[in-house]
Amino acid sequence: MKTWKKIVGGLCLCAAVGGCAPSAQDGKNAAAEAGSPSDAVVETIMARRSIRQYKARPVNRDTLQVILDCGINAPNGQNKQSWEVRVVDNPEFINGLTALYTKANPKAAEDPSFRNMFRNAPTVVFIANDPSYDFSQVDCGLLGGNMILAAQSMGIGSCCLGGPARFMETEEAAGYLEQLGFSEGYKLLYCIGFGYPDESPAAKPRIREKVKFVD
Repeated sequence: MKTWKKIVGGLCLCAAVGGCAPSAQDGKNAAAEAGSPSDAVVETIMARRSIRQYKARPVNRDTLQVILDCGINAPNGQNKQSWEVRVVDNPEFINGLTALYTKANPKAAEDPSFRNMFRNAPTVVFIANDPSYDFSQVDCGLLGGNMILAAQSMGIGSCCLGGPARFMETEEAAGYLEQLGFSEGYKLLYCIGFGYPDESPAAKPRIREKVKFVD
């Protein structure tokens, strides 16, 4: 109950500072609020899309703190909390790293919509795991899932990214990885771009036949 009150309080704070203005994409979520809480949760999950075009402004930090709190309240093995999270909304960091990326991958910048290597997101959350715990990657996935759905419910788009995380392990990007300051032994696993959506992509089909009941 305390956690829920904290999240609701954070949402109210976001509304007060104007950082959670709903987007057009969030219309369905707003409609779901009139129904039961379970309806709203299902609607949020089904409305989520991977966003690759964002408005230029970063996510308000008070809003982002609520998203991060939802993340670290995800289930995790033995309560080890085998993750570390770093948040970057500094354009100098994002643009500087992107310059190195495009130098190594010049074709990426040929896309006229390309602005940065994080699918154009103005805010990036980096997630590292503790490889000494064999369930840590699952823990980090659950953490990211919580953050993505919390963001969706607040009108904020997201996109999970593996390629940028792999690039940051290269020699040319080592300085930027070091700036994230992960604890010794932790490994950057993936990152998530967050921002206010500037597109409304359609849902891609899912293969329901991969899901079966076993009697």
